Amino acid sequence: MLTAFGKAFKTPDLRKKIFFTLAIMGLFRFGSIIPTPGVSYTNIQSCLKQANNGGLFGLVNLFSGGALLQLSVFALGIMPYITSSIIIQLLTVVIPRFEALKNEGQSGSAKLTQYTRYLTIGLATLQSTGLIAVARTPGRLFSGCTYPVIPDASWPRILTMVFVMTSGTSVIMWLGELITDRGVGNGMSILIFTSIAARFPTPLWS
Repeated sequence: MLTAFGKAFKTPDLRKKIFFTLAIMGLFRFGSIIPTPGVSYTNIQSCLKQANNGGLFGLVNLFSGGALLQLSVFALGIMPYITSSIIIQLLTVVIPRFEALKNEGQSGSAKLTQYTRYLTIGLATLQSTGLIAVARTPGRLFSGCTYPVIPDASWPRILTMVFVMTSGTSVIMWLGELITDRGVGNGMSILIFTSIAARFPTPLWS
């Protein structure tokens, strides 16, 4: 295995792709710790220390690399894209138009990919709105924590947060496509691995 890694780094083109992929992974993790404007980072950290991160939010938080419960710019992670991909694949069986696009080859796949992107943005808008609606009330996102994680719950502030989180999902899609085109492996799979691997050190240390 070490020999294979050594040979990979000796190949200039492959080495360039590996470093590019690592750089995108680092950028993805960086966006996962930047708090969304309007979120109290101090209160979030206090609530994370007190709350039990189990249940549905804990599971989704795992796939977002801890970004969800921190209400970061990349809080939604790759979940909207995964959900959209599953929905589009199911619709290819139900809707004849989608099935025809699937059978058209590369041009049809490109259109289905475009539909997946549009659906991802729609789902990201809905999910970010729901997440913020839960988080704006102290004690709902973090059971037992009464610190206000969103001190200013005015509509302009909420709309700004929804826009930022939805834009973060768009950036994640773009990063995944960059890895697929110019890096190593499937971009979304790499980002999923990055999110889950980022959560390993904490439970292992515990």
